[in-house]
Amino acid sequence: MRKAKIFKPSKTAMQSGKSNTSKWILEFITEDNSINPLMGWESSTDTFHEIKLEFLDKESAIEYAKKNKIKFEIIEPKERKIIKKSYAENFIK
Repeated sequence: MRKAKIFKPSKTAMQSGKSNTSKWILEFITEDNSINPLMGWESSTDTFHEIKLEFLDKESAIEYAKKNKIKFEIIEPKERKIIKKSYAENFIK
């Protein structure tokens, strides 16, 4: 039985907007990593770790995993706390 993680991607450090963070991703987890003796790269015989499925919401990703008998773990996104303050507050203290 395959293992997968369901998560919402975070924004990259190179952008300030959150345009690519609205979809949920189901990504397979593999523990079959080994070192290629010829090149020294990390390789695997399992090609499922290359698959990333995108879903519009978390519920449809969970439904897909249950329907296809995939064990999954959900990684909830951390919400950003925005503290609103005025520019003048920098000089008050």
